[in-house]
Parts: sequence; structure tokens; C-alpha cells
Amino acid sequence: MSIKIGIVGATGYTGVELLRLLAHHPEAEIISVTSRNEAEIKLSEYFPSLRGQYDDLVFQHPEQACLKDCDVVFFATPNGIAMQEAPPLLAQGVKVIDLSADYRIKDVSLWQQWYPFTHSSPEWVAEAVYGLCELNRRTIANAQLVANPGCYPTCVSLPLIPLLQKQCLIDNQPVIADCKSGVSGAGRKASSSNLYAECSDNFKAYGISGHRHLPEIRQTLNHLHPQMGNNLVFVPHLTPLIRGMHATIYVQLKNGYNPAELIDEYYCDSQVVDVMPVGSTPETRSVRGANLCRISVQPAPENNTWIILSVIDNLVKGAAGQAVQNMNIMYGLDESCGLTFVPLLP
Repeated sequence: MSIKIGIVGATGYTGVELLRLLAHHPEAEIISVTSRNEAEIKLSEYFPSLRGQYDDLVFQHPEQACLKDCDVVFFATPNGIAMQEAPPLLAQGVKVIDLSADYRIKDVSLWQQWYPFTHSSPEWVAEAVYGLCELNRRTIANAQLVANPGCYPTCVSLPLIPLLQKQCLIDNQPVIADCKSGVSGAGRKASSSNLYAECSDNFKAYGISGHRHLPEIRQTLNHLHPQMGNNLVFVPHLTPLIRGMHATIYVQLKNGYNPAELIDEYYCDSQVVDVMPVGSTPETRSVRGANLCRISVQPAPENNTWIILSVIDNLVKGAAGQAVQNMNIMYGLDESCGLTFVPLLP
């Protein structure tokens, strides 16, 4: 099998991460990469790290690229692009994996409250499958359009899926997700808040009054346990890291349930989710560059709260790696095909 692939918006962090991962995928053949600003520039000149991998590929303007000849097209674009450019490809039978937020939230009116656009293809929102692989792999397998989840929603949702499916969380008790992200999560676009002098040697919370990933996480939680998402308290923080995401989640369970056992049972056969021994403290560097989520659980001392720790690389399992994992499921390949990278250390 040779999967002909196009990448729209290949000059951003998720775009170059897709290129890095797919360079070693045995079934991937990238035939088109697009960029409005870098058209006619060779990939290997723009990204020296890709020299020797894609020496013949040149960025094309989206209007000149033959994306309809692809089997699958990844949209590694800012929010608001895929909803305009994906429908013509979908109409021609091309599969689409969208790494933006355009098709993640099923309630279009809710989506428009959090994103400054009028949705231009709401008819495709209903058709899109939310690409959280560990939850929706059966529907992903038959999907034409996959909405790749956000990084925070992936990091927070993965350890909560087994608990919500067992309905073991105490109703009306808050689920607190205290999360930290590396600067690359903000994308490659120039911004004064992302300057080295602003981010280095600094740590801050943001989006406390409402982060755009909040309704996405709530949607997953409410799907598994009605109204549980409404109990979510989500506070993101920016850390002086390039890559990495860490979620510390506080939950209270009904008597008789052990979250460590439930999570370990759910992911016992997973190649992607590593449930560590009780009491472990996973580190962001333990997943750097790999399509992994590492989870550990421990009880809080002297009370009935459980502490769940979850770490991912926000550019891999939180974006490009999960997108490739979705592609593998869509084409009946092993989920980890082309994704068996050992994390980078140091």
C-alpha cells in the first residue's frame, strides 16, 4: 500500500512535525505540500532538518497544488482555513485529517462562541469524527473527515476515559485539570508574548476565564458521562519549554473504585498510552518527540482525592503524531505504524 499524502500549511510546527514523522512511515508518499508565503521554495532549503528526506519536494501555492490527486490531505493550518478548503476535496472523495479546531465541536453555535468566525461548512461538522484514537477508533476507521483533537484535550481526556466509562466519578464534584504547556503550543506565528525574553525564566497561567479547548474537553466528558463536563475546572499555564504538556488532574471517586486499576485495565494493550506504577511521576522529557502519553495515579495524602498525572509531547501525541495515528486507523494499518520513535533524552 502506498498512501498519497498532501499537507496544507506545511511550514508551521505541526506541519514540519508531520513531515518528520511521515519521512519514516513505510506506506506514506507525500506528493504535495502547500504554503502561500513560501511557494516555490524547496522543503530542504526551508527546513534544513529535512535535507536528504524530501529533496525534490517544493512548496506549492494551495490553488496550484493537485490535492485532489491525494488519498488523504492533512490540514496543519490555523483555525478557519480547513472549513473553507476541505469541502471541495471531500466532495471528490479525498480523506481529510484536520489538525485545527474547525470540525472538533459538534455544536456549531457553541463553536462560533469560542472562535471568531462564522462556520462556512457546518454540514461537514456532523460528518466529522472526533479523532481521539483511544476512544473512537471504530468510527475513525470508516471516516472520511477526522477532526484531530487539541493538545490539552488529549492530555486531559486520555486518563479520564476509563473512569467516565465506569461512571465512577462522584457527581457534582469538580474535576480539576491543572495543565502546563510548552511555548510551541502557541504555533510558529510571531507574537510578542512568545518571544524568548518573555517566555524564558517565566511561568504564568492564562485563559482562566475560558480557554477555547474547554468546550472541546467538556464535549468528550459529557459524551461519556452526561453533565460531568460541566464540573470541569480547567486552568492552562505557559511554561518555559519548547515541547511538552503536563496535566495534573484531581478527581473524587465513588467508594470501591481504584482509578489506577481502571486506567491500567483500559490501556493494558495500548502501544501509545503507558500507565506507570502507582506513585510514579511522569516527566515531559520522557515523551519528547514520541507519540506517547504517560499516566500515573496516586492518592492524595489524608483525604479522598486522587491525583492523576498525564504527560504528552504537544506536537506529537497532541497534534501530528495523533494525526498519523488516525491515518493508520483509517487505512487499516497498525496504529503505531511509522510512529515507534523512542523519546529524546536529554
